[in-house]
Amino acid sequence: MLSLIAWKNIWRNKVRSLIVMTSIVLGIWAGTFIMSFSWGMTSQYVNLAIKQEISHIQIHQPDYKKDKNIKFVIPEAESLLSEIKKVKEVKAVSARTLVNGMASSATTGIGVNIEGVDPVSENTVTGMKENVIEGDYFETIKHNPLIIGQKLANKLKVKVRNKVVLTFQDESGNITAGAFRVAGIYKTRNSTFDELNVFTQKEDLNRLLGVHDGDAHEIAVLLNNNNDLPVVMKKLTAKFPKLKVESWEEIAPDLKFVIGSFEQTMYLFITIILLALAFGIVNIMLMAVLERVRELGMLMAIGMSKPRIFFMIMLETFYLSLISGPLGLALAYGTIHYFGIHGIDLSAFSQGLSSYGMDSTVRTSLPAGLYAEILLMVFVASILAAIYPSIKAIKLRPVEAIRKI
Repeated sequence: MLSLIAWKNIWRNKVRSLIVMTSIVLGIWAGTFIMSFSWGMTSQYVNLAIKQEISHIQIHQPDYKKDKNIKFVIPEAESLLSEIKKVKEVKAVSARTLVNGMASSATTGIGVNIEGVDPVSENTVTGMKENVIEGDYFETIKHNPLIIGQKLANKLKVKVRNKVVLTFQDESGNITAGAFRVAGIYKTRNSTFDELNVFTQKEDLNRLLGVHDGDAHEIAVLLNNNNDLPVVMKKLTAKFPKLKVESWEEIAPDLKFVIGSFEQTMYLFITIILLALAFGIVNIMLMAVLERVRELGMLMAIGMSKPRIFFMIMLETFYLSLISGPLGLALAYGTIHYFGIHGIDLSAFSQGLSSYGMDSTVRTSLPAGLYAEILLMVFVASILAAIYPSIKAIKLRPVEAIRKI
């Protein structure tokens, strides 16, 4: 009986009820969409950093991480790749030789990170071949080919097939240099990365460094799914106890902090929206109670208990959120799904975004579990908002309430 009365009560003033429901729907839609935009931008930033720069897991000699001395290599690193590939969660793996040096052209010189890679395996990890916008990916030039970023190429004022001299210290600590020819120019979504990193074939760099062909400073491991990270970390740590196995969370704690801070900000943001909705619900339901003072007094006079009156007002508010909450989330899901496919174009800010390693096209997304959490928070907020109007209703005195016009 109370459920039926409460349902009829919310439609006695259709305009007011529709205004409340519309405000809840729009509030949930706007809040959820903004969260999906932020999450999409954050997840793209982290995924790009993992894909192009650090990978899910890196393996080094323990001493190499202390000062990055090139003498601390992983012996016969190439032979370890086949063992790592046997782990079913691993998607791709690549061995790299790393050294800091100077890239010089006829015009100027700039400090860079020099990476010696196997073109095939490196492309499976980073997809670098897809980023080459001029020239090719180690295909045309056979002797000492070099791949450099577009921003670095502009600073050095070099083009494809131009010569670049790389200068660095070899394994013995002597300054050595090698003439390389630009085979390709790449461009990623991170302009800072493009400016600081050059790629050459590992065998060419190892020869100049005085390092054995099969040795490497780093093994990068890309997984099929980030959720497999703990399992793979445990397997590789057990398989290579003398090497330092690190996840991307350890290598780049700033990325982990970005995700953690987003989660906190997300809950704070939705809480603020729900508080605003709650105050609106309190106001509307209080008006509904004050308009029905005589009616509520009559119900109490004929024997309806105060707990039933309280429960009836609570039910009215719950029905409003029961209708509005799923509608708001459905609208939000549709919008998020659309822009998750087509993306939001921020090319007007591409230069600023690229300096932070962010894509100029943001694809909205939101973890599935958050929809249920948001809906639960809406129900809780609406019930809490109904408490004060309900208390106001049960404090009425039947005799005085019936006399009111």
